[in-house]
Amino acid sequence: MMSREKIRLFVDAPLGEGQSVDLTRDQAHYLFAVMRLGKGARVALFNGHAGEWTAEITEAGKRGGRLMCLGQSAAQLDPPDLWLVFAPIKKARTDFIVEKAAELGAARILPVQTDFTNAERIRRDRLQAHAIEAAEQCGGTFVPPVEDLRKLDRLLDDWSTERQIMFADETLAESSSGAAPLFAEDGPQAGRGAPWAIFIGPEGGYSQAERARLRAMPQSHPVRLGPRILRADTAAVAALTLWQSTLGDW
Repeated sequence: MMSREKIRLFVDAPLGEGQSVDLTRDQAHYLFAVMRLGKGARVALFNGHAGEWTAEITEAGKRGGRLMCLGQSAAQLDPPDLWLVFAPIKKARTDFIVEKAAELGAARILPVQTDFTNAERIRRDRLQAHAIEAAEQCGGTFVPPVEDLRKLDRLLDDWSTERQIMFADETLAESSSGAAPLFAEDGPQAGRGAPWAIFIGPEGGYSQAERARLRAMPQSHPVRLGPRILRADTAAVAALTLWQSTLGDW
């Protein structure tokens, strides 16, 4: 393995020894105008499935550039089969959720519209860019796909019986009862490695009908994220951390 470079770029291109990679205009601007790199400098490249590769700049221009892969510097590290299902909130806080989900090892990010969701649309391309930036900055080799916004009831209509649900139910915050023994020895984590999803509601929480439907699903496990009601962005980070530290790859 080659040593790892500090400047990293996600590229939509094959990676391998001797492989040539063309830069987009934005990537060229970042490397040559912002970072002041030039021909002969080295950077790290990853495409989400081939690990990280050290590449040398062979062409540098104002509107583009080209790099040559020299060798692999890190193996591919994929996250557990964990989805984050959340209701979009204010723009900056939704960006935060996507960034932290990418950092904490979510394999897929699914924004959903609930009864109390304020956002009727999202910029999926912008959110995907935030996931890419998070992976670039944190040394990741995997970028979780961000799905288009869909209605919660339609998502649940097609839900697999095999994918377990960690349902963060804010109504349990003031009570120590009513939550499934998610982390007991004989609980659902006995099947470590099974597909999972974390559900985080909107500001104001799930409606009574949505909560009843989630609780009625046999693969759903209501959980209590401590004695205090958390904001949606905080709850997403707390739930991802709790799941990863107990059932994930930490």
